[in-house]
Amino acid sequence: MKLKGGYDVCLSGRPEKVVEELPEPETLYLPLKSRRFNFSELCVKDGQQVLSGQALAKDPDNYSVPLIAPRAGKVNLEAVEGHITLEDITKVAEEPFHPDEETPHVIKNMSSVGIRRYKLLALGAWQFLCDAYSGELPNPLGTPSAVIVSTLRLEPYIARGDVQLYKRLVSFTRGLEHLQSLLEYQPIYLVLPDIKSDFASKVREVLRGYAWVKMIQIPLRYPLCNFNLIARHVGLKADEDNPVWAMHTEGVLAIDRALTLSRSSSVRIVSLGGPAAETPRHLKAIPGYPLQAILESRITHQQVRCIDGGILRGDIIESNQRGLDTECAGLTVLAEHSEREFLGFVRPGWNRRSYSNCFLSCLRRSFSKSSKRLNTALRGERRPCVSCNFCEEVCSAGIMPYLIHKYLYQDEIEEAERARIDLCIECGLCSFVCPSKIDLREEFINAKKTIRQELHAQEVEA
Repeated sequence: MKLKGGYDVCLSGRPEKVVEELPEPETLYLPLKSRRFNFSELCVKDGQQVLSGQALAKDPDNYSVPLIAPRAGKVNLEAVEGHITLEDITKVAEEPFHPDEETPHVIKNMSSVGIRRYKLLALGAWQFLCDAYSGELPNPLGTPSAVIVSTLRLEPYIARGDVQLYKRLVSFTRGLEHLQSLLEYQPIYLVLPDIKSDFASKVREVLRGYAWVKMIQIPLRYPLCNFNLIARHVGLKADEDNPVWAMHTEGVLAIDRALTLSRSSSVRIVSLGGPAAETPRHLKAIPGYPLQAILESRITHQQVRCIDGGILRGDIIESNQRGLDTECAGLTVLAEHSEREFLGFVRPGWNRRSYSNCFLSCLRRSFSKSSKRLNTALRGERRPCVSCNFCEEVCSAGIMPYLIHKYLYQDEIEEAERARIDLCIECGLCSFVCPSKIDLREEFINAKKTIRQELHAQEVEA
């Protein structure tokens, strides 16, 4: 498979490379749910004093991955529903974690590799891993066929890999060495940008001596950094028994901190971007940091829509969420559209951009290279598919989204499956370029779920 398709999504409001360190908060609001995890098993009681690095709750359905206290404080379980609130926050040095002292009955039956993996799980570093194909958390005691490490995140408004790596190259390479010690003979594929820069050259030069690292260079086009695509590109197959592990730069750094210092990775570099961000930048924050404290002095509009993640794949943050969740890598803020554009339907679009170049703005060379400014407005109504094939042009998975959409519109689920809807990587690019404003990504996610629940369930029963 060759990497094809993709699109350079040029949007205004991208975070600057500078990293701002947020002040220590007085209170932390740790959500009990994130995109993959549901920390339903509480490990603390109301009013309990906890230390930094202590497990507050666990997800019993994901190998008991813990929700770690990033600071010492007093637990309040009643203050905000769906959160563990830490009050009277103090920044105290975290005690190193020693698994053989915590759970000797488990450790004595483990190999040295098993002990290190258990340590990663207990310190919260394991949550940075995922299955390259399914996105699910891999089994800590499982055997991967390979590991993919990506230094790239190309979706707009997500914390960039080079920012995560800046001034931490030594920790990164040491983390790779730790990662290799968890494996037997499996290769590590390291994804780097296909660019020429002093920093990129330095990274390649440092890693060239690692014979067990296979470097892959890809162009800076979204979504070519997707783990699913890269796994297919290098010929790695989806296998439940021997999955492909994958992680981003921050995952390698978390592994280094856990296995070198025996401490959890409590600090995150989170991006704050989008057209409604006054000064888009990267923030050094901790899970549970109050969202209101982040946004109140850093946005340009009173009414904004806040998204957890990038603009194409992120989820809208509900009004009842008070703090950063444990998986958050970026916050995208868009101004809520409140005014209608007068006679917008008769204007030629001198100041509008579109993938289809259907507006007069395509005649302005300087404008065609400028960044597009988004808000929450739909700008017109949704229309039926016009078979423009733009979605197929940008699709990196090699499928025909418009054809699959027509099958789904006619409720022909079997035909959609035969058209390989399962190859969809849910990048959202087809929805972004669609002139008919069809939310193809959401439609395909729901259809794949229906296929798993209905069609394949019928096959098992038969």
